[in-house]
Amino acid sequence: MAATSLNAPNAPLLQKTHQTHVFLKPISTIPCQTSAKRFSISCSATTQDRLSVQSQSQDRVFNFAAGPATLPENVLLKAQSELYNWHGSGMSVMEMSHRGKDFRSIIEKAEADLRSLLNIPENYAVLFLQGGATTQFAAVPLNLCAPGDSVDYLVTGSWGDKAFKEAKKYCNPKVIWSGKSENYVRVPSFDGLELNPNAKYLHICANETIYGVEFKDYPVPRNPNGVLVADMSSNFCSKPVDVTKFGLIYAGAQKNVGPSGVCIVIVRKDLLGNAQESTPVMLDYKIHADNNSLYNTPPCYGIYMCGLVFEDLLKQGGLEEVEKKNQKKAGILYNAIDESKGFYRCPVEKSVRSLMNVPFTLEKSELGAEFLKEAEKEKMVQLKGHRSVGGMRASIYNAMPLAGVEKLVAFMKDFQAKHA
Repeated sequence: MAATSLNAPNAPLLQKTHQTHVFLKPISTIPCQTSAKRFSISCSATTQDRLSVQSQSQDRVFNFAAGPATLPENVLLKAQSELYNWHGSGMSVMEMSHRGKDFRSIIEKAEADLRSLLNIPENYAVLFLQGGATTQFAAVPLNLCAPGDSVDYLVTGSWGDKAFKEAKKYCNPKVIWSGKSENYVRVPSFDGLELNPNAKYLHICANETIYGVEFKDYPVPRNPNGVLVADMSSNFCSKPVDVTKFGLIYAGAQKNVGPSGVCIVIVRKDLLGNAQESTPVMLDYKIHADNNSLYNTPPCYGIYMCGLVFEDLLKQGGLEEVEKKNQKKAGILYNAIDESKGFYRCPVEKSVRSLMNVPFTLEKSELGAEFLKEAEKEKMVQLKGHRSVGGMRASIYNAMPLAGVEKLVAFMKDFQAKHA
């Protein structure tokens, strides 16, 4: 692809961009495709792209934060290139009317790409909402049941526990199993669960970010008319999922698919339209579905960023290929922990260890502060465990490159050799 010439029709725009320092990096570092009518930049996986990303990486840290989390560098670079003037529209996505044709094309493509990634059937609505997954703790019972209805909660971590406590305000929830007494290190056998035959839904948190416990399979509600509901915030789009097993899936975007500010809800359409009378208008799924997520001003730029991530995941070969990469990264890190002869330890049962969030402790806990300090010197940040758990936690979402995990493992081995 030819580089953009300053004699091209977009030359004044490019010159102004450099003069006013709108971009952090000169956009000439990114392969460009131009036309007389539209200005856009494609980020296909060419050698030149990879070299650009490698160069950019020298200025960036390996960010192991649980969320907001690291984003794909090629996605950030594309967003950077389109920030000032999106596709010749003369404005940034941040400035667009959410009811205009330009933003409609953005949100429609984001939904279409997400449907392709997860094979979402047409009888499911896809909603781009605000308020994070925590708002859905209330929205789920408000939309799916009446105030006196029974619902089941299977609690494998603090997020599942918080969802249960919120549901108590709007229905009659019951914890059918909790791992709290064991400090949330496992998922129970589904055969032994005392499921309520009248429960309107069974709620799980598919991946507990804090404790690193992930469902590898999913329970089935005992009530034939009940549905499975899952908070998938921290493993959303990290692997293929059979959406038809669920009545409703919700996920905050800031772990795997975008910046904070967007919450995605995938809900079976026959479940819409039954919200409790007291349901606030902004928590009524049917209102958002009827208005294609445009009832009010949505988090436009966040949705745009999610769309870029969905496009990138499709280019990688879809979620089957993404899962393989995640399994490789997690395997390397867990092996290093397990082979450390107790210097490092992951408390989670091996069969349900998360591919996304890897908690571990040091045998000599007094070395924790030094571990974090030395890691930061090596440009590896946000490795401190959640305040309620302590220890360390490496969140290795889709966008964490293999190189980041390999560097962490090498550091861990060197640190052990120095302090064993």
